[in-house]
Amino acid sequence: MEEINWNDFEKVELRAGTILEVFDFPEARKPAYKVKVDFGDFGVKMSSAQITKHYSKEELVGQQIVGVVNFPKKQIGKFMSEFLVTGFADENGDIVLTALNGTVPNGSKLV
Repeated sequence: MEEINWNDFEKVELRAGTILEVFDFPEARKPAYKVKVDFGDFGVKMSSAQITKHYSKEELVGQQIVGVVNFPKKQIGKFMSEFLVTGFADENGDIVLTALNGTVPNGSKLV
């Protein structure tokens, strides 16, 4: 593991956002959803997330998540991802979202 310094960490914009809409993403190589997330002053952004094992589309709407909003956009097939959805792999390699245990304003920075 490579150590980083505090300045490196401060460059990563880990922000809270609320999922507004979730769409199927049948073109993805691995099962995934497209998610539309409100990051407050940072805008409404789209990304894909391989979270279909643990979450239905319906239960995701309204949930606050943590995303990295300052990576460059990434082309995923015909879809352009605008942020990175964060999560942890469970014992089977399926992703569990990084979520908040309370509500904070959209766009709040992880500190």
